[in-house]
Order: sequence, then structure tokens, then C-alpha cells
Amino acid sequence: MGLCGIDEAGRGPIAGDMVMAGCILNSHIDGLNDSKKLSERKREALYELIIKDSFYHIVKISPQTIDADGISLCIKRGLEEIIKNLKCEEYLFDGNSNFGVAGLPTMIKADGKVAEVSAASILAKVTHDRDIVKEAKKYPQYQFEKHKGYGTALHVEMIKKYGYCDIHRRSYKLKALQASLF
Repeated sequence: MGLCGIDEAGRGPIAGDMVMAGCILNSHIDGLNDSKKLSERKREALYELIIKDSFYHIVKISPQTIDADGISLCIKRGLEEIIKNLKCEEYLFDGNSNFGVAGLPTMIKADGKVAEVSAASILAKVTHDRDIVKEAKKYPQYQFEKHKGYGTALHVEMIKKYGYCDIHRRSYKLKALQASLF
């Protein structure tokens, strides 16, 4: 098989899992692009097409693991797991670092340039967003469905009001929270 594209979603949020995906497309899929440039509706439709016509592997890394081991080591492990589970002639990871995974090529903005990386981007983003919306039902006071775990003003206000919950990354420090929680 040719190329396995790899991308992640949820590296930056202060709550929820980080999700990494690797994808090998079996055929061309129209409309692929960087998941952040697509509407939620378009991402959802493409997600269904991708899972029906590709080989893929999705890795979820919990907030607790991120807090314990750090984001860089977690990304490295995720990359290694994807490579172990998706055998391919070539791999490409979106970004400018391979996080110490020898021989793994990277490309900045590959998620908008290379179909397989775009597909991985969509798999990761849709999985991340679906998971955080499920968590919103368990923790309605944080309104995760609105901000998807990112450190928006609304999210920061909810943390100030209710404190952290089980899916918050405590190792992520926000200046807006420093004075209120410590």
C-alpha cells in the first residue's frame, strides 16, 4: 500500500482526549481538506466515506496520560502505535516535528495538501468532537458541546465557577485561571 497520512486533533484543548489517526485511502474521495476548514456537517459526511473506503487506526490519549507523560511523549507513542498497526510503504505526519520517530517524514499543512493526511485529520477531528459532546452530557455545566474543550472565555468561566472535572488536563496552565485557582 502507498501512503499512510497521520494527523491529530485535540492537542490544544484543556479538556478531553487527544485523538490521532492514520489513514490509507483505497480510492479517491472528493472534498477532502484540512478538517478545520470544513463545516461540521461536511466533516461528518466525509468521515462516513473515509471509514467505508480506507484502512485506518485511531488512537485516543486521555487527559490523565497527557498530564502524567507530557504531550510530546504521548504524540510519539501515538505515532508509533499507528505505524505498528498500519503497514505501509510511506508515512506522512502533519506538522514540522516527528517527535523522535525515526524516518517519519513531516509536512507543514499536509492536512490541506495531501488527501491521506486530510482524511486522517477528519477521522481525528470527528472522533474528538463526538467524544467531547458525549462528555458534555456527563458534565453539562461546562458546556463542552460549545467549545469542544478549548480554552475559550466561556470554558474558563465554567472552570472558575465549578473547578476542574475528570476530563480536564491539569498540566495545561492558563493565565486566566492562575489567580482564581491557586
